[in-house]
Amino acid sequence: MDLCDYNRMRALLEEVGFRFSKAKGQNFLTAAWVPARIADEAGLGPGDGVVEIGPGVGCLTEQLAARARKVLAYEVDRALEPVLARTLAGLENVEVLFADVMDRDLAADAAEILPDLRWSVCANLPYSITTPVLTKLYQARCFETILVMVQKEVALRLCAHAGQADYGAFTLLTQWYAQPELLFEVGPECFVPRPKVRSAVVRLTMRHTPPAAVDEAAFFRVVRAAFNMRRKTLTNALDGVYGKERAAAAIAACGLDEKVRGEALSLEQFAALTNALEKFDI
Repeated sequence: MDLCDYNRMRALLEEVGFRFSKAKGQNFLTAAWVPARIADEAGLGPGDGVVEIGPGVGCLTEQLAARARKVLAYEVDRALEPVLARTLAGLENVEVLFADVMDRDLAADAAEILPDLRWSVCANLPYSITTPVLTKLYQARCFETILVMVQKEVALRLCAHAGQADYGAFTLLTQWYAQPELLFEVGPECFVPRPKVRSAVVRLTMRHTPPAAVDEAAFFRVVRAAFNMRRKTLTNALDGVYGKERAAAAIAACGLDEKVRGEALSLEQFAALTNALEKFDI
């Protein structure tokens, strides 16, 4: 069965009484080229274990299983259990775990279910939980790559550079843990139900070492302060954390304009500023 042929899949979904959940962000792929290209871009082989989040009816799962040694798919909706039992029947290298990925210890699951394999993530993420899921994936620190389809707006944010409108705190969080690359876009016509926005696929190559020599907690404290009040100058934005005098001295020590805003600073400049702020005691 072509798992992306919705006309053929609809009968099975109706048979088990499945209804799409807007709250769960369920939009199933109906264009076969999309899961095939995602799986190809992942570069999977016999030494790879791959984690999928939200398999839906299994069209991406099937493609991943054809390339990787093992697939571990997390599905929060138990209503899809009888569907996946049929669509993935015979795929012995697929294990579906009916659980909320946010409640799981991902490193422990991967070590238990995908032992002795290189681990990666491939997923069509529900738009409503993209940020918390990506943050959890980053902080698991057990994946080589994360390849996800997200709302195009989010994809642009992940890949943004200093000075761009999409650049923000989550950009820097992402680029602290990974090197992002925008691969391709996917239109709403490729889904059922059709979303109101375009999607895009991003590859995140995880870093093995931090991108800058700076205390991580202090770095993100500065970043959060800068973007919580992004309309303010850095001096004013950092006032509540370090005090205006200390902030101004650190900004000057880094050779930055006194009126600079956080959106203008690169990751490396934020690291240098953080080190300067931690150094000064005013």
